Amino acid sequence: MNVSIETMTGLERRLTIALPSEDFETQITERLEDARDKVRIPGYRPGKVPLKEVRRRYGQAVRAEVAGELMQSSFFTAVQQEELNPAGQPNLEVVKMGPGIDFEFTATFEVYPSVDVCDLARVSVKQPQAEITDEDLDNMVTRLREQRQTFEPVERAAADGDKVKADFSATKDGEPVEGTAGEDVEFTVGQGQMIEDFDTGVRGAGPGETVTFDATFPEDYRAEELKGQTVQFSVTVKEVSEARLPELDDEFFQGFGVEEGGEEAFRTEVRDNMQRELDAAVKNQVKQQVMDELGKLHEFPVPHAVVHREIHVLKDQMLSQFQMGGTAQKPDLPDELFHDQAEQRVKVGLVVNEIISNQSLEVDQALLDTRLEEIAAQYGEPEQVVAWYRSNPEQLQNIEMGVLEEQVVDHIISQAQVETVDSNYDDVLAGKIMADIAAAQADAEDAESSAAADEAAADEAAAAEDAAKDEHKDG
Repeated sequence: MNVSIETMTGLERRLTIALPSEDFETQITERLEDARDKVRIPGYRPGKVPLKEVRRRYGQAVRAEVAGELMQSSFFTAVQQEELNPAGQPNLEVVKMGPGIDFEFTATFEVYPSVDVCDLARVSVKQPQAEITDEDLDNMVTRLREQRQTFEPVERAAADGDKVKADFSATKDGEPVEGTAGEDVEFTVGQGQMIEDFDTGVRGAGPGETVTFDATFPEDYRAEELKGQTVQFSVTVKEVSEARLPELDDEFFQGFGVEEGGEEAFRTEVRDNMQRELDAAVKNQVKQQVMDELGKLHEFPVPHAVVHREIHVLKDQMLSQFQMGGTAQKPDLPDELFHDQAEQRVKVGLVVNEIISNQSLEVDQALLDTRLEEIAAQYGEPEQVVAWYRSNPEQLQNIEMGVLEEQVVDHIISQAQVETVDSNYDDVLAGKIMADIAAAQADAEDAESSAAADEAAADEAAAAEDAAKDEHKDG
């Protein structure tokens, strides 16, 4: 087998592979001999059809079949021989396939790039640091009570936090406005479930009262025809209900899995859960920054085929959200919508793989056990959950890859510039640091864009001045 390599544009390579005619023709003849014993041709007894007749009838089809198989097997032999790393399936094209001449074909494909990992000390990360205070714990307990609050009817005017049942309709210039009427509609005042002017108009009205008021829909309202429109609402309040928070008693605690120990045990359980959420949020935000930094600090071409596959992964993830487990038709989303994100993910993935290879990293079994226990702890019978993962290689591999990725992050952090930033529980969970970083990056990009525009304007002005001088000389 003769192999020659041609470097095309970027990561694209073309192999020209030639196989001796004798080998090619021998395989064709063997395939025809095998067919000779099986074919049924009128005028010939089974197994007695002359090879010449079999070749006449089936030779071209068998030649194409053998060529296809040889191209596949020879391609993989060639890339191993030439120590190439294909990034996708090749485009195979026959060059020569006639009788008595060497079989020749080309294989065009992309290879994975060579990745040089940068000095990891250049990675810069902000790590939020926060402690859970008694106030944080009290606020969380209140939120948990609010999640299980009930509403009881009251005979008084509606206020923020009350649930109101009402009939309403709207007019504009005396004509009904489509999409603005409802009966027995329930909403909570001041929670943003209705437009602000509607809440304001209903606030202070009691059961049995009818109020009329003007209300202006916001410019970003979901219904296009109502954006910015001012209408006159008539609202009849039928019922006002006041929120009632559940008592902190054994029944409430049992709803969260705390069977004994009372309020002290409940608050301990809540604090432990908050700590797990806090630790996970810090870890995820640090990891996101590390991955973003790897993308910024490395510049190399990525295979189009791999980016294309990643685009479809991202697209399927988004489409599954559109479908929401139903049978609704999925929208046709353009690939361009996902290209930049997919390209970034592929690039970072290649850098991560190179770090794993360079450092000979393997999945830490102790970390894997801990991760499985964390996942299983969310279920009623954790031992069965762990056993299920360990008996499902594909699912276990996903967990292993996550653990290995965390080990890569830990390796990078050990060398990176890490700035500890004092924060608080709510800001960490809200991702304030990530928002601040994104805002700073956007400002920097705006400044860079503005500077580039100023420079271009200055160059244009200088060119105009030079042109004017030249014109003056000529004059």
